[in-house]
Amino acid sequence: MTKLLKDIIYKAGIGQIVGSTNVAIDNICFDSRQVNEFSVFVAIDGSVVNGHEYINQAVEQGATAIVCEVLPEELDSKVTYVKVKNSKEALGHIASNFYEHPSEEIKLIGVTGTNGKTTVTTLLYQLFKYLGFRVGLISTIGNKNHNKDILSTHTTPDPIQLNKLMHEMVENGCEYVFMEVSSHAVDQRRIAGLNFDVAVFTNITHDHLDYHKTFDNYIKAKKLFFDGLGSSAIALVNADDFHAEVMVQNTAAEVKTFGLRSMADFKARIIENHFGGLQLNIDGHDLITQLIGSFNAYNLLAVYGVATILAQDKMEILTDITKLKSVEGRFNYIKSDNGIIAIVDYAHTPDALKNVIDTINNIRQTGEKLISVVGCGGNRDTAKRPLMAKIAAKLSDKAIFTSDNPRNEDPAAIIKDMEPGVEKDDLRKVISITDRKEAIKTAYHLAEPGDIILIAGKGHEKYQEINGVKHPFDDMAEIKNLFQI
Repeated sequence: MTKLLKDIIYKAGIGQIVGSTNVAIDNICFDSRQVNEFSVFVAIDGSVVNGHEYINQAVEQGATAIVCEVLPEELDSKVTYVKVKNSKEALGHIASNFYEHPSEEIKLIGVTGTNGKTTVTTLLYQLFKYLGFRVGLISTIGNKNHNKDILSTHTTPDPIQLNKLMHEMVENGCEYVFMEVSSHAVDQRRIAGLNFDVAVFTNITHDHLDYHKTFDNYIKAKKLFFDGLGSSAIALVNADDFHAEVMVQNTAAEVKTFGLRSMADFKARIIENHFGGLQLNIDGHDLITQLIGSFNAYNLLAVYGVATILAQDKMEILTDITKLKSVEGRFNYIKSDNGIIAIVDYAHTPDALKNVIDTINNIRQTGEKLISVVGCGGNRDTAKRPLMAKIAAKLSDKAIFTSDNPRNEDPAAIIKDMEPGVEKDDLRKVISITDRKEAIKTAYHLAEPGDIILIAGKGHEKYQEINGVKHPFDDMAEIKNLFQI
């Protein structure tokens, strides 16, 4: 694909241009190592490196144009320089222009929140396929161009990957794309230049403070997503979440709400909740679903709300919701021959962990013990470690603290950060085992028929990251091996 520079810098926030914009561009990049002839290099001041330091390298490698916030002191006469107010913002618009505005050719639905993003987007992808549409998915567990799987490396890809991916989806006839929108992506302007038809807010709780530093900054990052919506968009927010009103207080979008407890546009009531699934009443209609837990009642209600907003037939939506299957790594459970139940869940925040354990405790019968295997990620928000430990120990009969993805931290040091959160009366319930495989095996040997093992934190992940290396590791495979399934 080749475009003229003048056609792809539209809406990029141009302050100054040096050189001709009537030049051909066939490659956009913000990594100088990817620059070649006919490239435009966008210099971004990132969290690790400042791209402005690599402008000369990009020029030496044959860049046709440079987009930057500060012009270099020495300019190459063969290169066009475009000075912009914000390079991150500019990159989004440039990528959208280059790939022919794919988000305007489809219905784009973005989902943000601490918990539920992956489940809601994946369930919407499933639902709209049942409804007969060609659809795309951009999520933590993988990207899908209708039936084609595409590897996912980030919750929300960079603007170039995003627009390229959506351009391919448009070419493949996709009518709807369901996309997770992380707080990092909003803060880093990865969604700049995208046209969202519907934006969903699930909830917000303690997470990512290693990046945002304060909870207030985290809230503001989420809020920016809704601040940037156009007047033709619809914002669908969880009315039961305390921060929902803040999210939409400055949005130009029309606001719709969903909830189990509050007055809302889309309402649901839990009739029964057990390991067989949820029985719900949604907008006056009873249905039985394959998903488990009150948190999934919210997820399903958000899905129903989006589909209704997108003018789908309500009875068809409700019928197809009963067919939806749980997302990989989200409350997946199996049962051994002797009646031990194991649940694998991605819960890696205090709120998500509490939701999962509360769900299990509401379902389990008298005499059935809960053994929770819990860890915390390395090089991430340390403040949540004691909180997660407290929840696991307080709400379980036995809690085994172990490694999650230690990354570049000592697993024993991470567990030591967790332990102070445990209340004195719960200390007897806690075992610390740094090796995750051994921790899962220990939980299995402690369990008796009828007991429940929760393995939390990694969910769908098929690896454990230790000192920069991703070692093969699958929680579900480990417990299946012990169950001999």
